[in-house]
Amino acid sequence: MPLQRDPFAGAGGFEAARTAASLKRAVAPSGRRPALFPFCSCPPRVSQWRRREAGIGRWRGLLLLLFSLGRPSVEPLWGEGEREREAERLDVACRGDGGRRSLGSPCCPPVRFEPRRIPPSDSTAMPTLSENVLFGMGNPLLDICAVVDKDFLDKYGLKPNDQILAEEKHKELFEELVKKFKVEYHAGGSTQNSVKVAQWMIQSPYKAATFFGCIGTDMFGAILKKKAEEAHVDAHYYEQSEEPTGTCAACITSDNRSLVANLAAANCYKKEKHLDIEKNWNLVEKAQVYYIAGFFLTVSPESILKVASQASANNKIFTLNLSAPFISQFYKEPMMKVLPYVDVLFGNETEAATFARAQGFETEDIKEIARKAQALPKANLKRQRVVVFTQGKEDTIMATENEVRAFPVLISDQSEIVDTNGAGDAFVGGFLSQLVYDRPLTECIRAGHYAASVIIKRSGCTFPEKPDFH
Repeated sequence: MPLQRDPFAGAGGFEAARTAASLKRAVAPSGRRPALFPFCSCPPRVSQWRRREAGIGRWRGLLLLLFSLGRPSVEPLWGEGEREREAERLDVACRGDGGRRSLGSPCCPPVRFEPRRIPPSDSTAMPTLSENVLFGMGNPLLDICAVVDKDFLDKYGLKPNDQILAEEKHKELFEELVKKFKVEYHAGGSTQNSVKVAQWMIQSPYKAATFFGCIGTDMFGAILKKKAEEAHVDAHYYEQSEEPTGTCAACITSDNRSLVANLAAANCYKKEKHLDIEKNWNLVEKAQVYYIAGFFLTVSPESILKVASQASANNKIFTLNLSAPFISQFYKEPMMKVLPYVDVLFGNETEAATFARAQGFETEDIKEIARKAQALPKANLKRQRVVVFTQGKEDTIMATENEVRAFPVLISDQSEIVDTNGAGDAFVGGFLSQLVYDRPLTECIRAGHYAASVIIKRSGCTFPEKPDFH
């Protein structure tokens, strides 16, 4: 006879049913209906609803007690709602009139089921983040994107596909761009891009990411604040009137983008006038993960040191990006003061090669460079440094204390690629979005690759409303 689950067995499932079967065999001669239910002519399963009518309630109570004593410690086989559905199905099955008799008739008295609710296990429950768990500080720029004509490029001496810093001759470019063409505004700058992508990947809560930087008290500054708010980033800018808000003009012609950056106010961040203020420093202390691009070493290295040393002293995670080859070349001294506090170091293959030459590593092998960078002196020995180098469409390299690994990137159709300028920033943002959850480094890399694969298919560092990352 096949083993059946007894709905009276509670959370015991099949184990309780085995106990019941053994009891029945013990009190009944072989081949006959168990003597435990001598007054019922219904099938054994249906007879459970007639035991009270037959006057054997005491036996039923004894069986339930035995079942509860034999209940295993594993989770029940019944899912939420399944026992009620099983009861209804059995009720219909026990009615000989095709279900016309109501549950609770003399033949089938009502049965009350009280399913045990199973709380979700810790392994599947989605962890929650607090606001301001991620902190970023850098050079905020307002990206101004517009499709322009060749005459506009020629007027300001721009190449179709180039990246330059604004000179005196570009002074009027930004205002003319806004007046003459249909423009789109985005909160930009390397660190702000990464923080923005991380917030997009995190989704909830809003303002999980905080950003500090300097802007001007002008129209572009007001737009930048609005765009940061739309991205759900908790931006706290140091506002001053001496310099205008930093901007980056993206002049688009066909598939080309000519970028002209005017750092302006981004270069004016003052530690004592913003970072040292109590309400702002409280936000720094609230964070668990910190990210600063190497570009900020040219603006306020003392601010980076204060944040980095605080993170190290409290065993929190501080991350830094090499950002550009000239940082390792011309800002080596402030970089090396910060590096002992760095828990995760980011960079691309070109930046890694320049860093290696500046450090005298005497190798051009990117894996060996990553290994040697990982082994550089570190302040907080409770956390071993991780080095992550991207290589465009080639494998991403990650060095830890024990190994150096390569991770293939997500392959994209070449025809789908629109703009690769924000890929590095997006990779860091995706990585940080998992790091704040303290997820494995492999998951952080996977998230970074996903975020970069989304951004390169769009113009600028922009993204759809919600990520499709699982």
